[in-house]
Amino acid sequence: MSRGFVKESDQEELPIIPPRAPLPAGVINYVTPTGLAALTAELNALEAEKADFPTDHEGEHRRAVAVIDGKLALLRPRISSARVVNPAAQPQEEVRFGAHVTLRFGSSGREQTFQIVGVDEANVKEKKIAFTAPIAKAISGLWAGETADFRMGGKAEKLEVVKIRY
Repeated sequence: MSRGFVKESDQEELPIIPPRAPLPAGVINYVTPTGLAALTAELNALEAEKADFPTDHEGEHRRAVAVIDGKLALLRPRISSARVVNPAAQPQEEVRFGAHVTLRFGSSGREQTFQIVGVDEANVKEKKIAFTAPIAKAISGLWAGETADFRMGGKAEKLEVVKIRY
């Protein structure tokens, strides 16, 4: 068919749906109870937004619903595959999923505390890192006082586990 017979409104660009945080293939989708609650709240908010979106302008409505449907299509499998791990049930003396860990960086002596969480819950500003992050993998299984070698910015760094809290 010639492009001359296609309505301009039929030539809409597909909306771009931002991807969720990557979860490597074959890796179990561990989440904290707080993380699952956040995913469920996000699902409920998207469904409410879709139901309440005004239908005054068909094109705008169609685009908005397509974006919401795209987000829901990415979110629902995350929720259904989530395996909740209660941090309180973890070995309290060992760095595991859900732990708040204080690390001392050997080169500077600087200390930093963060929590190891699921990929969807990770947020650097909130000092939450994904269990799939290299630094989380490097210190998993360590006890307070133990160290791990870690490459940061191209140089080797000693990380000492100072404190573990659940």
